Formats: sequence, structure tokens, C-alpha cells
Amino acid sequence: MVKYDLNDVKLNEMEEAARRCSGLAVSMVARAKSGHPAGSLSSMKLYLAAYDMADLTPENCDGTDRDYVVISHGHTSPAAYAVLAHNGFVDPLEAVADFRRCGSAFQGHVERAIPGIDWGSGNLGQGLSAGVGYGLALKKRGLDRHVYVLMGDGEQPKGQIAEARRIAVAHGIKDITVLVDMNDIQISGKVEDVMPVNVEALWKADGWAVLEADGHDFRSIYRAMEEARGMDVPVVILCSTVMGKGVSFMEDRPDYHGKAATGDLYRQAMEELGQPDILVEVASLGDRVHYRGRSLEIPAVSIDIGSPRTYGVEEKVDNRSGFGNALADLGSLNCGVEGRTPILVFDCDLAGSVKTASFAKACPDGFIQCGIQEHSTATVAGAASCCGVIPVWADFGVFGLAEAYNQQRLNDINHGNLKLALTHVGLDVGEDGMTHQCIDYVSLLANTFGWKLVVPSDPNQADRATRWALADRGNVCLAMGRSTLHPLSDGKGKPFFGGDEAFRYGDAHLLRDGGDCAVLALGAMASKAMEAADRLSDKGIEIKVYAVSCPLEVDMDALKDACSTGNVIALEDHCARTGMGSIWSSAAAEAGLTGRWSFMGVKRYGDSGPSSDVYEAMGLSSEGLVAEVERLLRG
Repeated sequence: MVKYDLNDVKLNEMEEAARRCSGLAVSMVARAKSGHPAGSLSSMKLYLAAYDMADLTPENCDGTDRDYVVISHGHTSPAAYAVLAHNGFVDPLEAVADFRRCGSAFQGHVERAIPGIDWGSGNLGQGLSAGVGYGLALKKRGLDRHVYVLMGDGEQPKGQIAEARRIAVAHGIKDITVLVDMNDIQISGKVEDVMPVNVEALWKADGWAVLEADGHDFRSIYRAMEEARGMDVPVVILCSTVMGKGVSFMEDRPDYHGKAATGDLYRQAMEELGQPDILVEVASLGDRVHYRGRSLEIPAVSIDIGSPRTYGVEEKVDNRSGFGNALADLGSLNCGVEGRTPILVFDCDLAGSVKTASFAKACPDGFIQCGIQEHSTATVAGAASCCGVIPVWADFGVFGLAEAYNQQRLNDINHGNLKLALTHVGLDVGEDGMTHQCIDYVSLLANTFGWKLVVPSDPNQADRATRWALADRGNVCLAMGRSTLHPLSDGKGKPFFGGDEAFRYGDAHLLRDGGDCAVLALGAMASKAMEAADRLSDKGIEIKVYAVSCPLEVDMDALKDACSTGNVIALEDHCARTGMGSIWSSAAAEAGLTGRWSFMGVKRYGDSGPSSDVYEAMGLSSEGLVAEVERLLRG
């Protein structure tokens, strides 16, 4: 007998589980005096059915060869925690006791620290993208697995959901079933009054099969899920439900979307659900340390990073080509090789500009074209990174980070392993102008706690950083401009970043020594700093030049050496208020390092024109740096 074939005994067990889990959910919110009880009750049987159907257990939930369950309407966490407790992932009384308690893993919205939660999804509209990401990774790994996504009806108008639907169909992700809780209520009232939308038509328009079920009838839900598993297209099941089902004063009431039942109302709710006063049971736990959840480990990868390419100092190569050529090398070395972790490269209609076309040619099965759909692509790639593949997403800085910042923030919260390659950052965009000048990429990632950021100084460092990034565990961003430049020299006519030495995250490199002033040059600005150093030397002024490629990881030895000159200039084509200079000068202040600082960066939105002209107009040319050094030394 298969799992979805409900006999009377199994049906009775599931009905009792629904009553018990509903009591747990109401009790969680009552104890915390905050939360979302009514939506949890309307979704309860959908949760129970999805976790029952999925091959997802306390024993396999930390692995990547299994089914996945993604919760998009993460505020219904009481239902999720209750069902996970029913299935042995967590302790039911601990879930009630610790719900929304500071220091507990049972947060108000679902997070991956809880075993059995596959994506932290506090922001509505993101769960389907994560589910598609898991489905894509499973397909590319050749695994016969299934993904279930639970959603609410209030989030259906969001554009990211439409993006995810199209990506799933375009790439043949058919082993995915979505269950939508159609309770017709959101915070502000009835769904059709807040924002009318034809949910069925939207899903059908994007190529999904649409089924219907009674969300409070297990036989109806399981029949629809069985039918969905037999179809050769992705399927959404629209489940008709009642908000607050099972508790009379909550049913079809918008105010209980986010309102606790306490006191006599709590006791009435438990009586109607046929459950004991669970809060009394919880009191028996006494004082204890809150449940902190599991430790999330990024899956190990197996990848051959090969030997780096070295570009001669007489060549002119852009950093994005240094990245693209290295990526193509990695694809040729690893794609289709048994035992290697699959590499998936995501594109949003920019392969030629972001230099991933060579990878696409070498590894067509690993190239994922997503069209101009950045929000969903960010989450799809991020979730795929938690499912046994190495995803690389290359895009312009303003699209991949500035536009999709919330998605990248959630990739950080979810402990992803995404490799984000941003091109056209800073002022180095050319004639596209201020709308395309990503002058905030350092500060945006500085607001996260797990992302690593590398801004290569030249194509040789870009090559080595790319190979390092794909082998490193965790989210890594490579940020590059578009212009060609000569690789940095070691002063003897050889490439500074040549040879076989691997990239080391956090190192700043001394390109030139001097005692009058120090320039901390971010990324490709190092070339301008070296040009200025030559001009200043002709005037008898000797400056230190440090190539800084890791602005978020302060190299304290380099910083101390720079400050020893008494004069430090931070040079970057980033917002002067919030970039590398801000981070490194703060570190200097905390360390008690003294000296005068000057912050040469972007102080207004830039112009449209050739990059060299834009830099000059913004005072960030080598001539501008010479003038600033002289001004600083004059006091």
C-alpha cells in the first residue's frame, strides 16, 4: 500500500494528528502572546499531508539525497513546528515553550535551524523560487526526488512567484507539487478586496497544471497529490480552506491572522479542538535552556580547480574575462566527471557581457538561462547551493545585488553556498550612466554576516579568486568592472599575481613601498594608484600602494603599515561614505591607529560616458589622486 492510499485506520490517525497539532499551534501563539494562529489552522492538513508524503525524516534531513519541503508563508510557523513535532523532528512541548522566545530556534517565521525546515522564508513570495532551486539541483544530479512547496493565497500577486513558475517550466522541473492555502483572508481583510487576482489563470498561463482540493479533507488532498505525482508538468493544488478552522471564534476572522487567543478564549479553543490545556503541560518543563536548533553545515564539494592562467603585463584584459575564462576552465575540468560536484551557471540574458558564454559552450547542460528575472534567479540559485551543486550567478552589479538585495540577504540567512559574480560595478559601466553604476555593493554586503566579497585588482587575481571561490564553502561575491587593463607588475616586468600561488581571502598586497603616504586601493583602482605613484615619485614623494581585494575582511598588518605613514587615502569607485574606506578607518580607530584619512570615492551619481571620462569627472583619475596626496601632505 502506498503512502497516499488512506485506509480508515490511517485516516483516523491523520485526523487525530490534525487535532493535536492544531492544539499545539494555538498553544504556541497563546504562550508567546504573538503569532499567526488562524492561518496555521487553515494550513494544518496541508502540512501534515506534505510531510507525510515526502521522504524527509529526522534521520535524512541533513543530507541532500531526499525529498524537500519548502514553506513560503513562513508566518504559519506554529503549524510547521507542530507537524514537525508530530513527525519526530522536534519535541512538541519545547516547541510550545520556546516559540518566539529570544535565543530559541523556534522563531516567529520558519528558519533552517529547525530540522525539517528546508528554507527560511519570512518574506512572502520567495518559497516557490527556493523550491524550484531544489528541484533544479535534484534534476541536474540525476536524483528521482520530489519537492513540495506550501504557500498562502495572499502572496499570489507577487511577481517573483511568476518568475519562478516560468523558470520551472522552461527547465522541465516537473517533480514539484505546490499546495496553496486558499483561505481568502490576509492581514487587511478578504484577499479579493486587497488585491484581486485570478490565481488559477496565472498558474495555467505559465504552463502549470492546476488541480483543486478541499484543504480540510485528507482524502481530497491525497487524491490531488497522487494525481500530481503522475503528471509530466509541475502542478499546483489550490486547496479551499477556512481561516482558523476548528476554533469557532477564529473561523473566517481576519483579526486572528495575527492575534493570540489567551485566557478563557484559549481554554475554549482547546476544548473545541478536543485537546488538554497544553500550557499546563509546558509549565512542567520548568526553567531550561531554549532549544537552539541544529548546526547548518554547507555540503562538501569535490572540484578540480586546475592551474591558473597568467596574463602578461603587456596584455590588456578585463577582470570579467579573467573570471569567465577561469569559469570555462573549471567547467571543462569538472562537468560530467564522475565524483565531481555539478557546477550550474545561471544567466539573466547577459552571458556575453558577464563572460559566461564560454562556460555555456563547454558545459551546455550546466548553463541555466533564466531570462530577465533577477529576483527569482537569486533565490533559485541560492537554494540550489544547499542541494549538492555549486551555483554561479553572473549579472550586472545593479541587478544581481542592488536589485535583488533582499534575496541575497535571505541566501545569507539560509547559509547558502552561492557564487555571485557581479560585473559592471562601481563607475566602470561606461555610457550606461548612473542607473547602472553599482556604487553600493560593498556597503550592501557589509550589512550581512556571512557573505565574502572579493574585488579583484587585475585579471590574474580574478582568475585565481574565481578558482578559490568555487572551492570555498559559503556565499562568495566577486565584483568586477568592465574595462580592460594591464595586469599589475611586480616592478620587474612580471605579473604581480602570476605564478601558482593560490588566492588567500583577506590578504591586502603591498604593490609599492613609501613613507610619505599610503593609498588603500580597492580592486582595479590599484592601477590608477600605481600610475599616481610613478608621477609622485618624479616629484620626490614616495607612497605606499596596497591592493585591497577583500574590503570586508580587514588585513590588520596592512592597515597598521599604512597608518604608520601618518597619511592614508582610501581610493575606491564606491560611495565614499559607506565603502572600504569607512570599514577600514573604523578598524583603525578601534585599534587605536592614528593618522589623517582621506576618502576618495563616489560623492554623487555619475555621468554617462566612457569610463575614463567618468572617473576624471568624479575626481578619481590618477591625476586626481596625485592632487589629493599633495593636498594631504600640505596639511
